[in-house]
Amino acid sequence: MEVNRSAALALLHEYTQTPHLIKHALAVEAAMRRYARIYGEDIERWGFIGLVHDFDYERYPEITQHARVGADILRSQGVPEDIAYAVSAHNDAVGVPRTHLVDKALFAVDELCGFVTAVALVKPGRSLAEVDVKSVRKKMKDKAFARAVSREDLVRGAAELGVDLDQHIQNVIEALQGVARELGLAGTGTAEQPAV
Repeated sequence: MEVNRSAALALLHEYTQTPHLIKHALAVEAAMRRYARIYGEDIERWGFIGLVHDFDYERYPEITQHARVGADILRSQGVPEDIAYAVSAHNDAVGVPRTHLVDKALFAVDELCGFVTAVALVKPGRSLAEVDVKSVRKKMKDKAFARAVSREDLVRGAAELGVDLDQHIQNVIEALQGVARELGLAGTGTAEQPAV
């Protein structure tokens, strides 16, 4: 398999039908591309990893299977080992240590992308333009908000990556704002958001 965006999208759509999972992959892709730019890494490769990191989740949602199965599928399709490794390392339940910068970046942006998206969805205009670091930090303190997202993982992700948490949140917000339309979070000015 070629390591390019069209191949990643094809794989994602082959395994994933749920719109919010596809949007999450697009969000993580954007955040990974941003961090690749920050660190001077291969933007296309990091974007590919972001797009495919959860491609197996819809079919293999069991916590000990997700990411392990995905990494095995990637290997079987001839994807380079560092990509398969990064995919497997983003799920702690798989037990693969995050040793490379790309592994740490993927773990750091994954849950935060979902959390930032959730913050945007409760804004009056349902827009990423309304989200800032302060609003994300405030929602992090609200245990009832997006309770499935581990606040500990959000903090640990930034720490593993070696980035100040506020700066990390800002980086992810800016990355997602760049793809707000694709995520359905460009804003409507009303409480209604059209399905994408």
